[in-house]
Amino acid sequence: MSPRAADDDVLLAAVADPSRRRMLDILLERGEATATSLSAELPVTRQAIAKHLSVLERLGLVEARREGREVRYSVRADRLDEATEAMTRLASAWDRRLSRIKQLAEAAHAQATTPETRGLGKEQE
Repeated sequence: MSPRAADDDVLLAAVADPSRRRMLDILLERGEATATSLSAELPVTRQAIAKHLSVLERLGLVEARREGREVRYSVRADRLDEATEAMTRLASAWDRRLSRIKQLAEAAHAQATTPETRGLGKEQE
């Protein structure tokens, strides 16, 4: 596996979690938020929010800024763009795979419905 593919997998795994996606949505809407304010909007504990934010921060999807006693989080747009590009590459790869599967299925169906495969020889047509 290439380093880029491994990085893509980690990014995609991070945004696969619905709570993390919702946190990113909230941060994008507001610009920034604290773990406490995020926990008020999500059905998980503040501790769970802090763990999710830690994952997102480690991957560079969010950045933390200390303001007094609070830590405020915001989305890193450049890194989110990279995640979007990774999802686009993955979607394209699956589109190619599915297209190939469709071609194989259509070819198999066409072969199964020819007179020769139904047991009819040319003399019986």
